[in-house]
Amino acid sequence: MIKLQTGIEGKRANFGVARSVFDSYGCSFCSNFDYDQGKFDALLYRDGGESIYLRVPIYVVDGALDHSNAHIEFGTPFVIKHVVNIGLDYDENSFVTATTGLDQFQKPLDQDGHIYDRSRWEKAGTEAVQEIMNSMGGLLSS
Repeated sequence: MIKLQTGIEGKRANFGVARSVFDSYGCSFCSNFDYDQGKFDALLYRDGGESIYLRVPIYVVDGALDHSNAHIEFGTPFVIKHVVNIGLDYDENSFVTATTGLDQFQKPLDQDGHIYDRSRWEKAGTEAVQEIMNSMGGLLSS
């Protein structure tokens, strides 16, 4: 994981507006969220089972994330690497999984894999956050 130093940390915005801007840059709001915190993710790179993401955490200061009028504060963005097994799963549950479909996804081989060429991904993540911030302009507050 690479923590990024950007100007978005501690900035506040309307959740619905922020979500629209992040969406326009290909960032998705993660469906696995709590009502008081969540995150925006953007895929920076994928090759086979290796994916590198930009992740921007958000925290609710007023309201709840199931409403677009919630007021949020941005946390420290970071870049993370996931490595998944793209082959067949041959463990003791693989036959049951294949025939019932009860476990559709395999566990990642490495949820926080080592990131090679750190400066490349730090730059890519920082630039992406800067572009998003520029688009939000006066919509961000301290």
